[in-house]
Amino acid sequence: RHQGKKYNKHGKGTSGRGCIPNRIDIDQRPSIVEEKTRLGDWELDTIIGAGHKGVIVSMVERTSKLTKLVKVSHKTAEEVGRAIIDQLSPIKAFVHTLTADNGKEFAFHQMVSFELSADFYFATPYHSWERGLNEHTNGLVRQYFPKSQSFTDTSLEDVQRVETLLNNRPRKALSFETPLEAFDRLSSVMI
Repeated sequence: RHQGKKYNKHGKGTSGRGCIPNRIDIDQRPSIVEEKTRLGDWELDTIIGAGHKGVIVSMVERTSKLTKLVKVSHKTAEEVGRAIIDQLSPIKAFVHTLTADNGKEFAFHQMVSFELSADFYFATPYHSWERGLNEHTNGLVRQYFPKSQSFTDTSLEDVQRVETLLNNRPRKALSFETPLEAFDRLSSVMI
């Protein structure tokens, strides 16, 4: 009946679609990340278009709330990893840690970690609040790209426009500074 497939034994660590190799748990992340006092701690996620057509990779910096968005055609680990590196390389000096969920699209985390000289951590499964800022930002992105919309017709310019709008939107949590202003102010202090 199961065509030779074994049942998933819960708690085995190898169940489902397999595990991400050399995964470092969020418990091992430095406590300074939780304080949101330094620039360079990023949360990562992917936003999927309707019918699994197109993917937007979202990256949010925890202190300044600066958002980076990039559209990729497929949710493969290689494509998502390359998109993260391409987006964050120009500001590599302000990338210390990256925290993602346990999606297989982050399986190339070691390559990303090496290229950006940053530590990569994974949130506890089903604990979305551990990356709450990123989840909130994805909600803001969804105001422009609803769940019913596939990303096949969404251009890179459309995604760039939404990123610009979010980064120039005053935030109460930043004393009504925009994420761009906060990032510029904090990065000039660090240099």
